[in-house]
Amino acid sequence: MTDLARCKNLTVAALIGMLGVMVGLTAFSVPLYNYFCRVTGYGGTTRTASLAPEEVIERNITVRFNADTGRDLPWRFAPAQRAVTIAVGETALISYFAENLSDETIVGSAVFNVTPFKVGPYFSKIACFCFTEQTLAPGEKVEMAVQFFIDPSIMDNVNLDDVKSITLSYTFFKRSTTSPEPLVKIEPESALTAPQGT
Repeated sequence: MTDLARCKNLTVAALIGMLGVMVGLTAFSVPLYNYFCRVTGYGGTTRTASLAPEEVIERNITVRFNADTGRDLPWRFAPAQRAVTIAVGETALISYFAENLSDETIVGSAVFNVTPFKVGPYFSKIACFCFTEQTLAPGEKVEMAVQFFIDPSIMDNVNLDDVKSITLSYTFFKRSTTSPEPLVKIEPESALTAPQGT
């Protein structure tokens, strides 16, 4: 094989390898971006925690709650309360309500962020309805909980000394629609066990 042919083969192999890398990055770009946001708090993405902090600091911050739905989701969605004021490190438990206004069973998924965005790395959720998809039957109304805290390490960031309030926002989007199951007539137990021919 001549040097020119070897060079052409290497160029083709390099181009195919680059194409494979680009396809792989495209396929994994959303999961990688989501992971990056969760780790860094970029774009107001909050963090998750399994336990509340042991330390509570005498610095109060007001957390306001916002709720929106996608255009194609016929749900009523709202926070149970508009705001709470908590100390840094204190755990809060609040609720949102969702109601399916349609005649179909609908699966919804919520995305979320906090503003100002720079607070994201310090806003931690212990439990949240946004961790899983929510399925609501026609006309069903549910109460959904969020348990969170503001990490005490926020005190170490002088760029956040001006933060007096945080807005936690959720937007529900339609994931899928399921037609209601047909009703099945169930006979009373007495009819099923009654002796025959009496």
